[in-house]
Amino acid sequence: MYILSTYNINDTMDEKIKFEMEFPIHASPQLLYQYISTPSGLSEWFAENVNSRGELFKFIWDGVEEHAKLVSKKSGERIKFKWLADEESSYYFEIKIQVDEITKDVSIIVTDFSEQDEVEETKMLWENQISDLKQVLGSA
Repeated sequence: MYILSTYNINDTMDEKIKFEMEFPIHASPQLLYQYISTPSGLSEWFAENVNSRGELFKFIWDGVEEHAKLVSKKSGERIKFKWLADEESSYYFEIKIQVDEITKDVSIIVTDFSEQDEVEETKMLWENQISDLKQVLGSA
């Protein structure tokens, strides 16, 4: 896991820290995309249960529901969500698949935002989530 960058972004009155993390992963981009872009794939590693109706997604952890809107996606490459609780802000989270042109190594790049005092905790959460994904893929 590599931390690519961490920096402040000003938004209305709240200020969250934007960060990017890179995780090398041994899987084909096509397979990975199914796990990051579909409710069934996300249910395998990201949340206990994921449902979608169009561009609205419902993520369930320990009986707690969080709702997100699919902001954009590029088939085989990336998916970007915005939590409905933060809909008025510019905050989002994105999961991107990157393939090195020379080595063909595959990585996942996560972009997310967090309160300044929660950045390390949020990064650890992503490390755990991606570790779960690697186990599901058999590439741990």
